[in-house]
Amino acid sequence: MESYPALENHGLIGDLQTAALVTRDGTIDWFCAPRFDSPGVFGGLLDHHKGGYFQISPDRVDYVSKQLYLPGTPILITRFLSADGVGELIDFMPVAGDRATDRHRLVRMLRVVRGSMRFRFDCQPRFNYGRDPHELQAYPEGGVFHSPALSLTVNVVRYAERLAGEHERRQSTEGICVVATLREGEAGGVVLETGSADPPRAYTPGEVRELLEETRDYWRRWLDRSRYTGRWREMVERSAITLKLMTYAPTGALIAAPTAGLPEQIGGQRNWDYRYTWIRDASFSVHALLGLGFTEEASEYMRWVNDRIQDAQEGGVPLQIMYRVDGSPDLAEETLHHLEGYRGSAPVRVGNGAADQLQLDIYGEALNALHLADSHGLQPFHQGWLNTVKLMDWLCDNWDQPEDGIWETRGGRQDFTYGRLMSWVALDRAVRLAHRRGRPGDTTRWVGTRNQIYDQIMSRGFHPGRRAFVQHYATDVLDAALLAMPSIGFVTPTDPMWQSTLRAMDDELVSDSLVYRYDPAASPDGLPGKESTFTVCSFWYVQALAQSGRLDEARLTFEKMLTYSNHLGLYSEEIAPTGDQTGNFPQAFSHLSLISTAVNLDQLLDARP
Repeated sequence: MESYPALENHGLIGDLQTAALVTRDGTIDWFCAPRFDSPGVFGGLLDHHKGGYFQISPDRVDYVSKQLYLPGTPILITRFLSADGVGELIDFMPVAGDRATDRHRLVRMLRVVRGSMRFRFDCQPRFNYGRDPHELQAYPEGGVFHSPALSLTVNVVRYAERLAGEHERRQSTEGICVVATLREGEAGGVVLETGSADPPRAYTPGEVRELLEETRDYWRRWLDRSRYTGRWREMVERSAITLKLMTYAPTGALIAAPTAGLPEQIGGQRNWDYRYTWIRDASFSVHALLGLGFTEEASEYMRWVNDRIQDAQEGGVPLQIMYRVDGSPDLAEETLHHLEGYRGSAPVRVGNGAADQLQLDIYGEALNALHLADSHGLQPFHQGWLNTVKLMDWLCDNWDQPEDGIWETRGGRQDFTYGRLMSWVALDRAVRLAHRRGRPGDTTRWVGTRNQIYDQIMSRGFHPGRRAFVQHYATDVLDAALLAMPSIGFVTPTDPMWQSTLRAMDDELVSDSLVYRYDPAASPDGLPGKESTFTVCSFWYVQALAQSGRLDEARLTFEKMLTYSNHLGLYSEEIAPTGDQTGNFPQAFSHLSLISTAVNLDQLLDARP
């Protein structure tokens, strides 16, 4: 196993309840079970000594590897090419369904398509992030790893009476390692299964083939529902599949990323757990999915958001910015001191202490999504509307206070312009919904508060010296979140105040096509280390350029951004100046914004005379 492969050298597979990362050398170095936010089973990505892994790769062979997805699916194919032979590894997870379960299967099939090649099958799980002990019970058909909270069964795929070719099997109390030489036409494979109380059994090739075909057909049927036919179909469809992979089917919740603790800067301390559902991300997903025609998924996300609004109202508390996939608000943050972190980037954190932050922008994102869903026929139910009314009344009382801001900085609360902007959006969309559907609500108060927020942003959020809207009222620092101002209808794209803001961002936040969130040196955020460019901001920048009439520049910038994806079309949270991907991987926000940008840019290009 390579110590720490680049983050971009991974593919994602999943079953709609959890997911795994597979490197280009055939190593699973991240897998949590039974849910996205459960403790890790394989976590070598965070500590290659203590984290655990499952490697299937050539042994003592000079080779190069290539990866691709089976078209229209998240079935991952890793090809190993050498002078003596070509091997092909297929990894996938059969869909687990929409009922929560501890039973998850991870299928790994290997075959040699030319010549011969020696391979290593090395399964070394480490339960609960390497904190729990485990025992291995061996059987002729595989083995079972027992830990206090979870079992992992290794089932052999019986292609022949024994593994084809010369082979040797070594096992210890911690893992199983098999080294075998396969020749052209020969194959081997395993089916990993969590949560099973049964001993391992030998799967037949026919059973595995049926699982593969069922998984393939499920994903292709799902993707066929997309109505996107624009210029960037391949990238948009891969982003859609990636978002679906990060959806917890039992509740419809979309996680921000399937990983935890991956650094925004190598060696830095900005290492957060993103395996949770942000109100913001769930709301943005409605925009992206409705743009592609996935109304069922958008409806599920809105149901999840409405449930959180109701929970908040019943508890007499404001919305939390993020929740677990089952809607639980408990995200207590802890540090895994025994793990060294990705390439030495400590501390490794699980849980997320930012959950209790006050971020006023989430109300605008939630109401904007509700408004958009309503325009597509997904109307709120009576109780949902009553909860929305209470939420808007709360916002009228609480919008004008310092908050923590969209970027979850830990440098103290401020009067963030973006939070005020999205509070304006929340009240504006609530008024429109009430009038459109004849729903009850104190619209007179909502309109008055909305107008008050507008006047405050224009008088205090625009810095006369900078000729730009700024991050908060006590600074002259720019903030890429404000790229959303024209798209949500707060300013006209040709307004001189906006045009001068965009020019200022051009000069200070944009590096070719890449965009920084803000300048942390000029705006202390309470955290050490430097920032990489933020992928979602780069896509927002494309939309701002297009809406401001700079269409050719917008298209070129978008095309450049597409070159920063990895070899499979996946994006992490950030992109370093070197082009390396950093932060948790893959990132839902990045793929959501890619989809929305492609849809909007297509429309503007098609409408151009």
